Amino acid sequence: MTVAFVLHRADGAPLSTSFRRAAFGKDDPFGRIREIAWEGPDSMIAGRASLIGELDVASFPHLETIVVVEGELTLEAAGEAPLVLGPQTGAVIGGGTALRVRAESRVRFVFCAAACERPTKRGLIPLRADADFKPSASLPAEVLLGPAPQCRSDNVFTDDAAEYLAGTWDSTPYHRVVRPHRVNEFMHLLAGSVRFAAPDGSVLSLGAGDALFVPQGAPVGWESRDRVAKFYVVQNVQASIERD
Repeated sequence: MTVAFVLHRADGAPLSTSFRRAAFGKDDPFGRIREIAWEGPDSMIAGRASLIGELDVASFPHLETIVVVEGELTLEAAGEAPLVLGPQTGAVIGGGTALRVRAESRVRFVFCAAACERPTKRGLIPLRADADFKPSASLPAEVLLGPAPQCRSDNVFTDDAAEYLAGTWDSTPYHRVVRPHRVNEFMHLLAGSVRFAAPDGSVLSLGAGDALFVPQGAPVGWESRDRVAKFYVVQNVQASIERD
């Protein structure tokens, strides 16, 4: 299946996704450790990284969501209490944030980042599995292959300049047809399992602790048979942003 890019499997199973080592612009503080799985024309990337040591960043050059999958990572933004991230926890780093990043032993994380010339929100915003869920829109009847689900979300970060949203979402089970994905979306599953169908009939199965990225326009279906919860990042429009 090539319409979705698997970034991490919690059970350590091999990935079919190809990664390349590259920086996200010339000032990328994670440039030496990035492994990029997808980079789009809308100035968004998704992938994985590993770090040991300490980094000081005077002004974070883009927006980035990270979710730790192994080890412990400490993020310290100026004027804020340190944020310690262990496995299956995450945070959003706002553009322009002054930041120190520390990993006393090797830590692995997955990420989704977007360029933004005029960021509107700085600081560190944690992602929480025990989110303050509120009812959110279900799916239109014409794309469903069964009962409509009950969906909830807690959107904790929005940067209007990049049309970048991040938070936590959950849903009751549902089955949806294969259709073009309407947004760029990063997902890290916290609970449940999902079968993602491709137009050729192949199915990609992912469960709690796994992470993937689905580009805007990629044809993909969804089938879940139990409650699913996930951290998400979505980018609603293709931004015409150039990076050095």
